[in-house]
Amino acid sequence: MQVTYKSVNPDYPSSEATKHAKSTEENARKSALTLQEYHELCAKEVDFLLKSLPTGNLEDRHVHEHVAPNLPTHGVQIGRYINAQHYNDGLFSEVFKAIDPDADNAPNSPTPTKLVALKITTPEMMQPPHDSRREARILASAAKSAHIIPLLHTFEQAGGHFVLVFPFLPLSLIDLLTHPNTPLPRSTTQPLLRDLFSGLAHLHRNGIIHRDIKPSNLLLASPRGPVYLSDFGIAWSSADPGSEPPEAKILDVGTTCYRPPELLFGHRGYGTALDLWAAGCVAAQVVALGRETLFDAGDLGSELALIRSVFETLGTPTDEDEGGVWPEAREFPDWGKMDFTRYPGREWREILPEAEPDARDLVARLVVFESGRRLRADEALRHPYLN
Repeated sequence: MQVTYKSVNPDYPSSEATKHAKSTEENARKSALTLQEYHELCAKEVDFLLKSLPTGNLEDRHVHEHVAPNLPTHGVQIGRYINAQHYNDGLFSEVFKAIDPDADNAPNSPTPTKLVALKITTPEMMQPPHDSRREARILASAAKSAHIIPLLHTFEQAGGHFVLVFPFLPLSLIDLLTHPNTPLPRSTTQPLLRDLFSGLAHLHRNGIIHRDIKPSNLLLASPRGPVYLSDFGIAWSSADPGSEPPEAKILDVGTTCYRPPELLFGHRGYGTALDLWAAGCVAAQVVALGRETLFDAGDLGSELALIRSVFETLGTPTDEDEGGVWPEAREFPDWGKMDFTRYPGREWREILPEAEPDARDLVARLVVFESGRRLRADEALRHPYLN
């Protein structure tokens, strides 16, 4: 699907082809009543795309545009911030690294430098669940935690841009996990995971679900920490009017391999346990896997590939009331639509052979099908591995 879409739209970035392929596959999965019907729907879409291939030479009508297309890539002043340099791109944002000439007046910054990160967004162009104004409100309400990235300032910029200002932290957990010296020693993994669960405990006590816990969203002030939870662009809060109703939350949240099974089967009433599954997947990488993820969603980030990977690893769950691995699944809209291969699952000592026994136990108590059986963040902090 991705290759076909890219062939028809050669000027589109690969990320757009991936997004289209994933969306088409998920729509087919939700519409199909059988596996055969699912394959037929996908085949029809591929055929439709192939028939739309243009003939002859066409000019490029899709020039690249940034969120803030009129800004140079370096040396610009944005608000009061000087020498801004383009640093990174998000789906609906651009991040610039800049110097804050008034840094001495920002005592809550976790770093003593004058470097800041400017997250430039255009709220009117953002699509749910992305909302930078809600992100700012949620960060303001969560400001009392030592492990939530502090929001230093916000301001409006010409062109309808809304800018969020954060301390610039050059490292993320992904940098440690991809370092040649992984696996990390326990003296490093313990404080990193304690910081993660401390931040989550604070969020969850305040009715906030992060909804995108993954290594790249865990920023570090140094290789030994502390860890700061970042990127609240799709976060949900029970107290924020910009969040969806509790029982009708958006399903398109989280990132590929870190998405919990309740999302994959259409459960819109999910809660804070969503973050704990993702945190368990992160913990598996921290204590054993390094750059490899616990589950594999394939090159396209396919939900079906992710479901298969989860079932192959943990075993295909059952939904019986008594003795069932996943009784809540019977209430999920997409549960029971397809018959899945009955995989027996593997023991955790086989899944994470390099991990210490108490580290494996921590992961095993987080990566649990039944969301109500997962450790809460405050319970994870009391787990023997973290003490």
